[in-house]
Amino acid sequence: MIKLKINNKPAEVPDGTTVLKALRGAGFDVPALCWDDELDEHINSCMLCLVKDHASGRMFPSCSAKVHEGMQIITDDEELSEARQTGLELLLSEHVGDCEAPCQLGCPAHMNIPRMNRLIAAGKFADSLKVVKRDIALPAVLGRICPAPCEGACHRRTVDEAVSICLLKRFVGDENDLHPWPVPPLNGKRVAVIGAGPAGLSAAYYLRMNGVEPTLFDMAEKPGGQLRTAISRDILPEEVLDREIQSILDTGVIFKGNTPVGDDCCSRFKEEFDAIIVATGTLNDLTKSFQLAGTPKGLEVNKDTWETSEAGIFAVGNVIRSSRLAIRSLGQGKEAAYSAIQYMEGKPVVGEPRMFNSKFGKLHQLEFAEYLKEARPGKRLYPGSSETGFTPEQAMEEAARCLRCDCRAIDDCLLREWSDHYHAVQKRFMTTPRRAITKHFQTDGIVYEPQKCIKCGICVKLTEKHREEYGLTFVGRGFDVVVGVPYNEHLDKGLQKVAVNVARACPTGALSERNDD
Repeated sequence: MIKLKINNKPAEVPDGTTVLKALRGAGFDVPALCWDDELDEHINSCMLCLVKDHASGRMFPSCSAKVHEGMQIITDDEELSEARQTGLELLLSEHVGDCEAPCQLGCPAHMNIPRMNRLIAAGKFADSLKVVKRDIALPAVLGRICPAPCEGACHRRTVDEAVSICLLKRFVGDENDLHPWPVPPLNGKRVAVIGAGPAGLSAAYYLRMNGVEPTLFDMAEKPGGQLRTAISRDILPEEVLDREIQSILDTGVIFKGNTPVGDDCCSRFKEEFDAIIVATGTLNDLTKSFQLAGTPKGLEVNKDTWETSEAGIFAVGNVIRSSRLAIRSLGQGKEAAYSAIQYMEGKPVVGEPRMFNSKFGKLHQLEFAEYLKEARPGKRLYPGSSETGFTPEQAMEEAARCLRCDCRAIDDCLLREWSDHYHAVQKRFMTTPRRAITKHFQTDGIVYEPQKCIKCGICVKLTEKHREEYGLTFVGRGFDVVVGVPYNEHLDKGLQKVAVNVARACPTGALSERNDD
């Protein structure tokens, strides 16, 4: 056995163990993209697993070095973090792919639109509602009134016409029972939400769905705010609005209408509630500032957390800036709910977590055909009647026009995870125009997108180990090297035995399993 020290803590491992394996066995989470537990040999290409020799200060890749007696290793310090960040930025400079689709980034509520589309296209309408209501509390309402900034960002718009995202969202809300999950038990925390418009309703819904008891206060007799007073009933029928609002109240949200809402509300509620969310709409003579810091335009808030000048009091919607976008108010209400929960739990108030996102910009014309491989051709569908919206058949057909722009590995991409951890900047080393995206499909359900590949060599080593007849290999020289099937053969020939293995071992979304959701 070899004795060594890791961050000045003693450890003991068998002779011949790699440093990385020793570190991880001792509980140190050192990053690595070109490492796979099934392999005995690795190509130390990513250089993220760098550690430092305590005696010499020299950095070296831990995945290929072996332990020796008396080693003293430093796993993390400022110099190592900077080196890992640089390594990630070099990889990102050639990585072409979106993590989240442009439509999701364009949505003020950050709703997972591509997943909704795929589930609708598969006829899984109840599952699609769950996706929508994770971020949008009033889908049937918003599907009728939203100006659709998401559609302006849709990649399909570059090809012909954007996917009818808002009409599909409306269909999901109209088609389903609006209670997609069981309501959790109360956890003893109480929040006052001042104002029952879209921002307040959204905040109350996400608070309640996280075990908090919210009380909505409003001067009006009924909840809804400007959704009731500023929108034509021809556009937003009252029965649609009532149904969706009632679905929120039915979760256990307490509504107190005909309640005076004045400048002293926050001071009155501070003793009774654990947090306060102000969502009254534009400030007026009665609600001059709620005794909080502000400007003539509205209350001052931290735009990441929506916290005001007083801890535990949050503000969202038109009370901070006048806007006619209900979807923006709904999104802010959801985010303020998460901030309030963090505050009540005694955690740092950081708001809804947002991860690193790789983005490549607009589609090039020569890429249209690649993306259309996974989408229904043809221009956008329109429902026969604006009153009835899409039929189930029309919704499935329109949703199938989605180009599948988001990454299949979005939830388990190590490149994204570590880029987020080390605050990598994607464009730092980009000097040339990006490569055109291509997609290759294997019959058994594997998708290969070479432009996402970081050349870690894991797939090459795995196909070699399992003696694939063709397998995968490095093709080309220098900066032009790519991973491909020898002799330019089809992916089916390269992956006959271990297709799923290599897809699951890929640290990015370059090799992924094809799925509908």
